[in-house]
Amino acid sequence: MKRLRLPSLALLSGMLLIAAWPVSPLTPLIFIAWAPLLGIADQDIKRNPFFGYTFLTVLLWNTGTTWWIWNSTDVGTIAAILTNTLLMCLPWWGYHIFKKKYGRRLGYTALVCFWMLFEYIHFNWQLSWPWLTLGNAFALHPGWIQWYEYTGVAGGTLWVLIANILFFELFLSLRNNRQRTIRLSVLLITLFTISLNASWLSQPAENKTVAPGNVVIVQPNVDPYGKYAAGNEAAQVAQLVQLSESAIDTATRLLLWPETAMSAQEWQHRIRDNSFYQPVFALAARHPQLTILSGIDSYKSYGTTPSTLTARQAPDGTYYDAMNAAVAIKDREPLQFYDKSKLVPGVESLPDFLHFMAPVFEKFGGTTGGYGRSDESAAFQVKGNPYITAPIICYESVYGEYVGTYVQKGANLLTIMTNDGWWGNTPGHRQHLQYARLRAIETRRWVARSANTGISAVIDPSGNIHETQPWDRAAVIKYNIPTTDTLTFYVRYGDYIYKTISLLALLLLAWHLLIWVKRKWSK
Repeated sequence: MKRLRLPSLALLSGMLLIAAWPVSPLTPLIFIAWAPLLGIADQDIKRNPFFGYTFLTVLLWNTGTTWWIWNSTDVGTIAAILTNTLLMCLPWWGYHIFKKKYGRRLGYTALVCFWMLFEYIHFNWQLSWPWLTLGNAFALHPGWIQWYEYTGVAGGTLWVLIANILFFELFLSLRNNRQRTIRLSVLLITLFTISLNASWLSQPAENKTVAPGNVVIVQPNVDPYGKYAAGNEAAQVAQLVQLSESAIDTATRLLLWPETAMSAQEWQHRIRDNSFYQPVFALAARHPQLTILSGIDSYKSYGTTPSTLTARQAPDGTYYDAMNAAVAIKDREPLQFYDKSKLVPGVESLPDFLHFMAPVFEKFGGTTGGYGRSDESAAFQVKGNPYITAPIICYESVYGEYVGTYVQKGANLLTIMTNDGWWGNTPGHRQHLQYARLRAIETRRWVARSANTGISAVIDPSGNIHETQPWDRAAVIKYNIPTTDTLTFYVRYGDYIYKTISLLALLLLAWHLLIWVKRKWSK
């Protein structure tokens, strides 16, 4: 039985993490989910076996919460889960080393710092996959985390780590240290009291601003795997126009379509001339007060100069990029484009050091060489339209600091265009919807979300969902959405918590390295 005790603790930790993750209702388990793994570290166990138990925990967590990626790419899923698992082991490995060498307190400090450093890197490098950021765990409970307008998800991650450490220490003290048990209980009660009261105090006042018009959100429910079949373009555009016309009225100022809703792949400078898109421009002409905001699959030409690292050469010698883009269309106004910046690793882009593996990764949207990208976000401000929109494309909505840059550029409404149908009716599309609630709180902006197959929704600045359309249904939402123009602390300063704690992590690593070098030289 002793041989099974440590593997059982590793499995228990993984199962608690799964049970606590959206869209499960058991969110409070996140505060004790890491405790069994802390218990393993508390044994007289060597570094490599501890790495193995940690790997088991986080492999189970990754698999149990993101298995649905398999529906779009099998090889990519295995690669993503294994890579993420290995990366998640590193902060815990560092914790084990620091705890053994320098004691419990410095070990816990190292765990918090190294995990926060890992999450910050995971938001910003070429293999970025921050889906399992610990602060995302509270997406189902916006009432607990209204203070995200000051901290972003980093504050939630910090809350989770500190609570797990305190609960574990409380468990250890229950048997033989009554005074310490009381002290830790007081600390935990104080931690949760401060967190929940801060959330209550951060709740914004009711916005009594009169909506400048209504927003129509279209959910066409197109099969993503048949979307690019030849001959489907005209029927898809006709359906989008028909659904839109069923809801547009004279007060409609914005019409929102999902990611790659306009799927007839065309050069961006020739969009107006494309025959498939003439019904779209006719719709705009019939409703001159209206701006159409849509996802579009397109190409950008660079002429004879390869202007980007992702540029490909056409047979005529010119260079171009395939773009997963957004376009703003208004009658008698120039088109505005934004090219998706945060691309999904493996399926939309590959890091430079993994380009040799390109043949084994499936591509969304029919591209075989990866997408080009924008260097930064953009806000669509169209003449005569009160809505200044943030054209957030799919996966970009997972990045809090990046979404904040749309707001810094003037966006008064977050518009998310996504196509979650690749994953089927699994937790993936439901998790993605819940994460949008975090962006609403961080920026204090309304969110209009158009999802090809669902779930489309309207979310208020407190993260409350006001109206949705369910999965697998062609539908329309029409909603009077107010605008806001204030900048939250988080929008102004971004991931300052991650940056500060990451610096501490680097200082700890430098200090440890210095001690190691001194010991080597003294021998």
